[in-house]
Amino acid sequence: LDIPRERYHIHCDGALFAMMMPFVDWAPEVSFRKPIDSIAVSGHKMLGCPMPCGIALTRKEHVKKVEQRIDYLNSVDTTIMGSRNGQAALYLWYSLRKKGIAGIKRDVVHCMETAQYLRDKITEAGLTCRLNDLSSTVVLERPMDDKVIKRWQLACEEDIAHVVVMPNVTKPKIDKFVEELVECKNTFGRMQPKREDSPLKKLECSSWGGLAVA
Repeated sequence: LDIPRERYHIHCDGALFAMMMPFVDWAPEVSFRKPIDSIAVSGHKMLGCPMPCGIALTRKEHVKKVEQRIDYLNSVDTTIMGSRNGQAALYLWYSLRKKGIAGIKRDVVHCMETAQYLRDKITEAGLTCRLNDLSSTVVLERPMDDKVIKRWQLACEEDIAHVVVMPNVTKPKIDKFVEELVECKNTFGRMQPKREDSPLKKLECSSWGGLAVA
């Protein structure tokens, strides 16, 4: 595009998976050795902090653009809003100390393996679902019964739903969930694509993991 480097900013929105990628053997490395300017990672997802929070990392030259000298604090403030939740930082520290590297890796391995188990069980049940190789989020055709959606608190978009597999999700819980999906399918039928370019239709793309069940 012939745009000068100083005219654009590359931000990596790590969200949930930025805390998981370092513990997935086949995941690419995301670091400042690459030409990125900043990265954000959530603290209330994999680490389980009780309030929404996260960490943003950026290069020093960008920090210089927002820092301000605060006389009454006798220090330099580098936050965007001039303040931040100290309790969130304490929870992050506690979670990291309690879990440790081994504990976080154990949680990540559990999430990845359990997500694959969920994908396989849904596929075996004759329903379309997909799972990206670098994700613990299983995308599936939307159940026809809203009671199932509300009971399992499924996040839906048009004709699809998705399940984010976290450390608290177990195989027995998945078995019960799939059992209710099958009951829903037998009673109400299956969701059909709303249009040619609908989210469910896009699940047929071969770039996803898993199978598209016709």
